[in-house]
Amino acid sequence: MHVVIMGCGRVGSALAKVLESGGHSVAVIDRDAVAFRRLAVEFSGQRVTGIGFDRDTLIEAGIERAEAFAAVSSGDNSNIIAARVARETFGIENVVARIYDPRRAEVYTKLGIPTVATVRWTADQVMRRLLPTGMLSEWRDPSGHVVLAELDYSPAWIGHRVSALEEASGARVALLTRFGDGVLPRRDTVVQDGDLVHVTMVWADREQVEGAFHAGPTEGH
Repeated sequence: MHVVIMGCGRVGSALAKVLESGGHSVAVIDRDAVAFRRLAVEFSGQRVTGIGFDRDTLIEAGIERAEAFAAVSSGDNSNIIAARVARETFGIENVVARIYDPRRAEVYTKLGIPTVATVRWTADQVMRRLLPTGMLSEWRDPSGHVVLAELDYSPAWIGHRVSALEEASGARVALLTRFGDGVLPRRDTVVQDGDLVHVTMVWADREQVEGAFHAGPTEGH
């Protein structure tokens, strides 16, 4: 499919490389032509100099045939305006905007513009790297019997359903943190790379639960 990216910083240039290597056609928009130096040498997509929410600039980048649009410049306002133009003017369904202010991200998500709250997601990832293994306890009931905790897990669980993780561990997956946003999982929800997994479990069973998370799926799961 054709994807238009607004912003050729580190995120935009990395997205362009990954998407193109996946067989998609890509157009990158930036108001500063010098920014295109960040693109990989082998990048063969379009480089469009202009304002990312300007109609003519978007048309030059192929927005009319695009199936996805990512606004990942350094400006929250520009990203939101561009995302809304892509969604509301050109009818692009797959739209995402990078937002630095988590409060704004929540507001715009409610308005139907999917956002990635950079600061909050980065904080989550930094925390996970500071405490890369084991359990990060977040809440306990007054008796101490039940705990809500974030658990590290084997990469082998990526691509498997939450229900399989629950069956193997005996814990209940309460929520996922995905790109800084909370996700209430269903039984068919699949664990994605980068997800933070928060579970409720009986404190006395914590070793069994951690063992299942670290071991990865077994046959039948």
